[in-house]
Amino acid sequence: MKTITLPKQSYLKSQDFTFGVATSSFQIEGDIAGRELCIWDTFCRKPGKIKDKSNGDVACEHIENYQQDVELIASLGVDAYRFSIAWGRVINSDGSVNQTGLAFYSNLVDALLKRGIKSYLTLYHWDLPQYLEDQGGWLNRDTAYRFADYAEVVAKALGNKVVSYATLNEPFCSAYLSYEAGIHAPGKQSRQQGRQAAHHLLLAHGLALPKLRQHAPLAEHGIVLNFSPCYPASDSVQDKLAAESAHQYHNLWYIEPLLKGGYPPLFEQLAANEQPEVRSGDMDIISQPIDFLGVNYYTRTVFRENQRGWFSDVPATGDELTTMGWEVYPAGLTEILIGLHQRYQNLPPVYITENGAAYDDQIDNGIVDDARRIDYFQSHLLAVDDAINDGVDVRGYFAWSLMDNFEWAEGYTQRFGIVYVDYQTQQRTLKNSAKALQQLCLTRQSQLTAVEDLC
Repeated sequence: MKTITLPKQSYLKSQDFTFGVATSSFQIEGDIAGRELCIWDTFCRKPGKIKDKSNGDVACEHIENYQQDVELIASLGVDAYRFSIAWGRVINSDGSVNQTGLAFYSNLVDALLKRGIKSYLTLYHWDLPQYLEDQGGWLNRDTAYRFADYAEVVAKALGNKVVSYATLNEPFCSAYLSYEAGIHAPGKQSRQQGRQAAHHLLLAHGLALPKLRQHAPLAEHGIVLNFSPCYPASDSVQDKLAAESAHQYHNLWYIEPLLKGGYPPLFEQLAANEQPEVRSGDMDIISQPIDFLGVNYYTRTVFRENQRGWFSDVPATGDELTTMGWEVYPAGLTEILIGLHQRYQNLPPVYITENGAAYDDQIDNGIVDDARRIDYFQSHLLAVDDAINDGVDVRGYFAWSLMDNFEWAEGYTQRFGIVYVDYQTQQRTLKNSAKALQQLCLTRQSQLTAVEDLC
């Protein structure tokens, strides 16, 4: 079996660096009866939206099996577990608190604490309650205020037992893929709606921060953004401009308001009826200081100019593709991290909150030999190490994902997990990638313990 090795003198080996695994609520929880319906429940029931016509009704039955899953996480030797809360499991449609749903997350955090595992909590990972979508969803400014109320309920209940609170996961996906491209729930297709949803998501982040700080003053508070370096399809001026426009539209659109208090220059190139409504004072709310930035990275993207003077992505080709059709490109992670470090003087400490790959994993006599995923983790951890050596303050790395799960519009056709899930029996099996990460983490733990004993 392949292993994962780190350089001898690497910050990734220090006790100050956090290794973890990550999941999200809708992708693993199941127990649809225990919560309000969300936009993904509705989307899954629309013909042609999910590749295998599946849904999240059962998923990995994490609600039922969470204690077993906590033991599984503990066995890996990781420091932390990143998970999200289902908004509709905590807040009912009438605004009341679902005490049973809230108790589940409290019990989960307590179980993790008992095993010495730090909780990294994400408040919103795309599963907007359907009752809010019925009122306009992220196109309705009031949703941002409802999110702040929800954040307060969670922070009051969990407080400082949670080490880290992230307001949003990948607002790019919740805005662009969901309200502009239409390939994610709720499936709307409008540039103006995509831009407006993005603004209200960022506003929600800013409105929630003071409430999180009030009720969990010892925790870190931040946001998780996804990044992908944008390359031109050719050396032509047109394609280079297209790649720069894509970079502003997909990457900078979400971080510039946070760290610079304004949208990138591309904002002015949009037609007036495509620009979002930005009210006086919004940017002050959005650009409040954050304690950390979560960076999700999977691959690079290539763009060319299209006939409308805009940009179009060019599908990846070659041998090093995942089953998602994504190019394996670890240098892009180093590039993103160094680029952020150079661009923003006020860049907070960074966590790699998601990084991983989907492959066509097969189980044979209880063994899943996913050697390509081990190579993926190896190369991307070295890419993080390169960025740290170049001065970027990276504090942690979370593998996506702990277990195979519902992969949104792809249904259950993609396996990102380091743990294989048999969806018929719900049996969990450590893949070789899990064993490689386990060996890395347990070796690191024993080395740190030996150093402490010497001291």
